[in-house]
Amino acid sequence: MRRYLRIVVLCLACGFCSLLYAFSQLAVSLEEGAGGGGGKPQAEAVSWLAGGGRGAARGAGSADSAAHPSRSDRCKDFSLCYWNPYWMLPSDVCGMNCFWEAAFRYSLNIQPVQRIHLAVVACGERLEETITMLKSAIIFSIQPLQFHIFAEDQLHDSFRGILDNWSFLQTFNYSLYPIIFPSENAAEWKKLFKPCASQRLFLPLILKEVDSLLYVDTDILFLRPVDDIWSLLKKFNSTQIAAMAPEHEEPRIGWYNRFARHPYYGKTGVNSGVMLMNMTRIRRKYFKNDMTTARLRWGEMLMPLLKKYKLNITWGDQDLLNIIFFHNPESLFVFPCQWNYRPDHCIYGSNCQEAEEEGIFVLHGNRGVYHDDKQPAFRAIYEALRNCSFEDDNIRSLLKPLELELQKTVHTYCGKIYKIFIKQLTKSIQDRYDRPPKER
Repeated sequence: MRRYLRIVVLCLACGFCSLLYAFSQLAVSLEEGAGGGGGKPQAEAVSWLAGGGRGAARGAGSADSAAHPSRSDRCKDFSLCYWNPYWMLPSDVCGMNCFWEAAFRYSLNIQPVQRIHLAVVACGERLEETITMLKSAIIFSIQPLQFHIFAEDQLHDSFRGILDNWSFLQTFNYSLYPIIFPSENAAEWKKLFKPCASQRLFLPLILKEVDSLLYVDTDILFLRPVDDIWSLLKKFNSTQIAAMAPEHEEPRIGWYNRFARHPYYGKTGVNSGVMLMNMTRIRRKYFKNDMTTARLRWGEMLMPLLKKYKLNITWGDQDLLNIIFFHNPESLFVFPCQWNYRPDHCIYGSNCQEAEEEGIFVLHGNRGVYHDDKQPAFRAIYEALRNCSFEDDNIRSLLKPLELELQKTVHTYCGKIYKIFIKQLTKSIQDRYDRPPKER
């Protein structure tokens, strides 16, 4: 009887030790998973990158890898199934009890947080506009955001000062980059259309570690979560690499179909102020073109394209994108005008039916309408979001005074339909801030 009792006690002791070891491994893994969420710049040095070009980054919870080496730094194989006593393992091999491995191997693999990558290019007097755009993205978005901000050097300190003060939100990381063009043609690219606007053409070549990206102009305002336009990536078919909205809905007032001296996409061209990109596909694709019978990669095509059409293009990089997708129409996903709503959609009368039905999702204040009195409806939205804080009560109380301001704009064509400016905004605020926390 005593012999059986000793066997039972021994088995219980062995089981208890194995259980302790398994939980210790789980604790280590969870600790590592919690400490690895910091952001880092995504820019990789490319052959034409001047001055190093690594962006400065800020990320809540980031850890210095030198101060906190990961377990993989000293382990050849963390999940090695090893039956011999653990003290007999080589120093650079970490073993795991095979009995417990099956139960815990999946829980030990902590998945990284998925972030929405958003890029913007800011030059000249665009700091305030850019900050207001970023604020609108943060206010409504659900998933964490990773901002890639390309800006002139003199703007970097201002961006850091403002965004670091927002770090208490813990909903975004950001990386700052210099303006980066191929060194041999930098001046030509920088002066193309507005200063630095053509930077967007080189994002797939600079942000090599980023799979997908939403590029927006500085004069964009999000009136619903960025998550919703990001989800359109899932609607791409196997050939589509990017998404943009039409330049015009009404051909009678279209610019490209009346004045363009170069090829353009579709009936009225596309607007590149909001551009969703699968950058992995862009980097891999060979593009049809009218410069050579051979298909060219993205990076091989840009300079020859500029040389051929630089005397015929008016809107700079947007025209080049229209030419590219004219020759590769199967590669473009076209989303409705409510995702890129501009003054052209209402200054001559309303011509964006989707916005009339569901409201404006993304407001694009081009033509400088946020800063003059030509389109006061656009300016009212901009000033409301610019002056809004991140406090829930402040966001909830935004709508009533905004509607009063919009009612003062009914003497304009855009003001006559002012309700479409707040229709989706009202829903976004209700969904995000009026529901109890458990329902959000």
